[in-house]
Amino acid sequence: MGKRVMGLDFGSKTVGVAVSDGLGLTAQGVEIIRRTSENKLRQTLARIEALVREYEVGTIVLGFPKNMNNTVGDRAEKSLAFKEMLERRTGLPVVMWDERLTTVEANRTLMEGKVRREDRKQYVDKLAAVFILQGYLDCEGMKSGNTHPDITG
Repeated sequence: MGKRVMGLDFGSKTVGVAVSDGLGLTAQGVEIIRRTSENKLRQTLARIEALVREYEVGTIVLGFPKNMNNTVGDRAEKSLAFKEMLERRTGLPVVMWDERLTTVEANRTLMEGKVRREDRKQYVDKLAAVFILQGYLDCEGMKSGNTHPDITG
C-alpha cells in the first residue's frame, strides 16, 4: 500500500482530483474527471482506481459537503454513498473531510490569480480537491508533530 494521499472533490458532474507528494506534506492538483450523467459512476471509479495505482495512494480523502448549519443534505448523502463505492472498489480507507468553504476559497484564489470568470469553472474543482487534501495533510502533520517550527496556527 502506498504512502500518498488522494483528495477528491465530488460534484454532480465532475470529480476534482489531487494527490499528495511522497512525504504527505503538499497537495497537487492532478485532473478533473468529467462524466456525462450524475448516476454513471463506473468510469469515474475506474479512473480513480487507475490514479490510485499510478500514484501509489494509501488513503483517500473525500470532501464532505455539509450544509453551513452542519446538517447533512442531499449532496452530502451522495458523497457518503460515493465513499462506500470507493472503499469497495479500491480497498482503501476513505476519510470524509469537511469541505464547506473549499469551493469559495478555490474561487477566491482563482480571482486573485486574475483567472477570467469563464475559465474558472474548469479549474475550480481541481483546486477545491487541492484545498480539501491540503487541509487534511496540515491537520495530520500537526497531529504527528511534523509542523515547521516557524508556523503558528
